Amino acid sequence: MREPRGAAASAERLAALSVDLDEIGCYAAIHGLDVPWDDSAQAIYDRAVARFAALFADEHVPATFFAVGSDLDRAENGARLAELHAAGHEIGNHSKSHLYDLTRRDVATIREEVAGGIAAIERATGTAPVGFRAPGYTITDPVFGVLDELGVAYDSSVFPCPAYFAAKAVAIGGIALRGRRSRSVIDDPRVLSAPADPYMPGTPYWRRDRDQHDDGGGVVELPIGVTRTLTGRLPYIGTNVVLGGERVARLLTAGIVGRPLVNLELHGIDLADADEDGLGWLRPHQVDLRRTAREKEAALRAAIGALRKAGYRFVTLAEAASAYRARG
Repeated sequence: MREPRGAAASAERLAALSVDLDEIGCYAAIHGLDVPWDDSAQAIYDRAVARFAALFADEHVPATFFAVGSDLDRAENGARLAELHAAGHEIGNHSKSHLYDLTRRDVATIREEVAGGIAAIERATGTAPVGFRAPGYTITDPVFGVLDELGVAYDSSVFPCPAYFAAKAVAIGGIALRGRRSRSVIDDPRVLSAPADPYMPGTPYWRRDRDQHDDGGGVVELPIGVTRTLTGRLPYIGTNVVLGGERVARLLTAGIVGRPLVNLELHGIDLADADEDGLGWLRPHQVDLRRTAREKEAALRAAIGALRKAGYRFVTLAEAASAYRARG
């Protein structure tokens, strides 16, 4: 899965594609819905994962897949994760149970969620994950403390994006007005002041640690992608890239080019198909299901092509974290 060296650009420009493997129940929880008792409940692992694997193989892109530990209790899911790992992709930790309110739990629960995810992924793949992504991009200093305690090399949860923050707040409020309760929670607004490029978190976590770790220790933060400051830090995530089609994918990519690391975060649902995967019941609530898997794949290919043309080399997030440490 390594990109041919002849196509690799300067190591100064790195791009990492990651996929959060939230199963359909997570999206139902966001919208306050019940999940039907049919095959659509496993659409991410049963259908979308294969589409991502084929896309990345064709594009010669090593990716990072963030798995929820409890999903691996299903043998088929563990086997698919092992296949991704064997193909050269990194497997990251997305917690044990994907608790949207993880940051509001006590430290013991946070530790159990992080450690439980690590253990489940190691059982499935034979390798312990070195990276973590918090459910809903929401993280706090106590979570960083647990990550450091457990020897996690990097986190990729900080999302300093005003547009996303506002849209999430409006969406949660709209769901409440319709008489349903979203499991999603709002982050601390001070996250919007966090660096948008890799950094060593200080205390509080949205501040850069001015006393860098000379011993190479500590958790590196690899923030979720946003366009450059002059463009208003627009979200550079799967939802925006696939919804806008190929043209918008290229425009958004042009807005982020120049960052030392482009961290394009995707979700399994970004290559799910409402009709093919039996997700028509979710389509009215989940906007990205209003495009077919084929249309969304074309948009992702456009973004990958634009990044490659701009001189970016594709790496896993673990490799990006190592490169950041090496550069000091």
